[in-house]
Amino acid sequence: MSVIEDVFNHLKVENEGALIAYIMAGDPHPKYTSKIVEALVEGGADIIELGIPFSDPIADGPTIQAASARSLKSGTTPQTVFSLVSKIKAKYSIPIVLLTYYNPVFKMGLKNFFADAKDSGVDGTIVPDLPIEEAGDYITIARDHEINTIFLASPSTPRDRLLKILNYTSGFLYLVSVFGVTGVREEISDSTVELLRSFLHYTKGRIPLAVGFGISNPAQIETIIRNGAEGAIVGSSLVNIVQKNLDNIDKIVEELKDRTCRLKAATRIS
Repeated sequence: MSVIEDVFNHLKVENEGALIAYIMAGDPHPKYTSKIVEALVEGGADIIELGIPFSDPIADGPTIQAASARSLKSGTTPQTVFSLVSKIKAKYSIPIVLLTYYNPVFKMGLKNFFADAKDSGVDGTIVPDLPIEEAGDYITIARDHEINTIFLASPSTPRDRLLKILNYTSGFLYLVSVFGVTGVREEISDSTVELLRSFLHYTKGRIPLAVGFGISNPAQIETIIRNGAEGAIVGSSLVNIVQKNLDNIDKIVEELKDRTCRLKAATRIS
């Protein structure tokens, strides 16, 4: 059993869902990433999702696209991110998942990428633009390095493809709650709740189900956890805090810690 699955199992006993907090590594500069992650951990995040910046992040909305551009401008590379993970892991045992597009992985080479990921302490990877049908080598090499490969499913995923994805995703299944790209939404629609319940029919007792894309406030988290999700993934609303305080790292840290604390409270089912 992986470290990520251990977290979900522990939280289940505590009657809590997992808060998975996303931030772009190197935004606004690599020297601040450790402090930003520290704020998320101290605020109560259960799993950290770190983005590797890429010039064409097709699954991301304007907020994370801008964060990726800032990170690239600051000189962040995959090797920078691995170094940051090592630094974070030296202080915290929290699971860290990397979200990257396939081009940086391909450029490094699968074996090199996963060897460096393993050495730095990475626990899982998400590659949104890598279809399951073309992921054979990626999955094999990741497993050789004991790194979870987390795949996404969406409202348009048919049953037969979902079953195929479930055979290969590990750590958790990432449910994309809406059509479109990442970004803050104000509320959870009835269709999202129905989608969640339909996916639980296939995932319950098999692998944790975490919901992302548009999850940004405590009310949304409470809704999805009460309807059976084991985790909530929050990204854009956290990245927005960085974006509006680019010249004030102390303000970024303060606001991130406060927001994360309030988001985490919503995962606790009374």
